[in-house]
Amino acid sequence: MATSSTKTLDDLFLDTLKDIYFAEKQILKALPKMARAAESEEGKAGFLQHRDETQGQIERLEQVFEILGKPARGKTCEAIQGIISEGEEIMEEFKGSPALDAGLISSAQAVEHYEIARYGTLIAWANQLGLTDAVPLLQANLEEEEATDAKLTQLAEAQANAKGKGPKAA
Repeated sequence: MATSSTKTLDDLFLDTLKDIYFAEKQILKALPKMARAAESEEGKAGFLQHRDETQGQIERLEQVFEILGKPARGKTCEAIQGIISEGEEIMEEFKGSPALDAGLISSAQAVEHYEIARYGTLIAWANQLGLTDAVPLLQANLEEEEATDAKLTQLAEAQANAKGKGPKAA
């Protein structure tokens, strides 16, 4: 085991890659639950479409591990576990309420923002480390996450937030 003083950017890159790999696999498991919980058809369809995208993102990450000559293994990511469990709490506490979809979208966006931050960092480090083959794979994942985030914002603005308001206070 390398001591902390001998750790390099290569080590940090691999560590962060393992983190996002674990996160994507957890997200893959959570998305069907979110789709089942969603009240709107657009919400259901959106979560299922993102599940398919997530599968592709996992495959790209596996290619990055291959480029590094390392086994594709995740490392427990406390952050994503916390975000997902918050989403599960919302599903329980707001089940059947008009605010449920707004809550689900909010949870999904927290996931997206975490992923966007991770991919942005990995791309910067891959460039610094000269991992030119890894950059387009990570970039493709980042672009999908950003597109999903934009779709979630549209969905929230179009219907979930408005429906979640409830009756106006007198």
